[in-house]
Amino acid sequence: MTPRGEQLCYTDAYRCSVTARVRHVEIGDAVALVLDRTVFYPGGGGQPSDRGLLLRAADGRTWTVRSARKHDGEIVHELAADDGDPPSVGDALEVDLDWARRLALMRTHTALHALCGVVWRDHGALVTGGNMEPGSGRMDFEFETMSGDLVDGIEATVNEELARERDVRVAVLPREEAFAIPDLIRTKVNLLPPGIEEIRTIEIVGLDLQADGGTHVANTREVGSIRVTGYESKGRVNKRIRIVLDDPAPA
Repeated sequence: MTPRGEQLCYTDAYRCSVTARVRHVEIGDAVALVLDRTVFYPGGGGQPSDRGLLLRAADGRTWTVRSARKHDGEIVHELAADDGDPPSVGDALEVDLDWARRLALMRTHTALHALCGVVWRDHGALVTGGNMEPGSGRMDFEFETMSGDLVDGIEATVNEELARERDVRVAVLPREEAFAIPDLIRTKVNLLPPGIEEIRTIEIVGLDLQADGGTHVANTREVGSIRVTGYESKGRVNKRIRIVLDDPAPA
């Protein structure tokens, strides 16, 4: 399986379909496919993987992609168990992800980065964990104490920043250049694999810059606004903030 297939999720988050060929098929507890090109995001950093469909134009046959994952540098597509015989190596397929789900995750991920940017800038608190689903998510921070007034202020400030319509930029930097950026790693523990030569960064211009591998919208206006739905203590210096996207994606 060399060279590695083209992984469009990292360079064009708005690309939701592509024509590809099957390079590898593995049948076990689940059917796993590797393609020469894909738009699927394999999950990571708290963002779930994409879901979607594969269509073989030659006969109209379709398969459901229930999830995707990274293995040995490749994006592996896992098919639903009840979809029958899998595609064959060399088959030409139309690869279509569930765009509504992807967009919701992009908006949610950018909202969480805005939350992280505000908390870091205004309170100097590191991230200790995070997770998301389409339209909702949570982040854990190094706070000793947290109150309703503090959380209300954070919510208001995040929404002010989102309303500023800040551009969101993706860059891939050499490791040495990336690690020369102050505060690039916002997590309590550096989760980047040792020896990695290039670092992908996400910048909300004027608010936040950090290492990240996920998919994001191009401007904060696409997020809409957020609402904090709760906060809780997860330890002596570990506090959780839960959010939802309060508005549908702007037209």
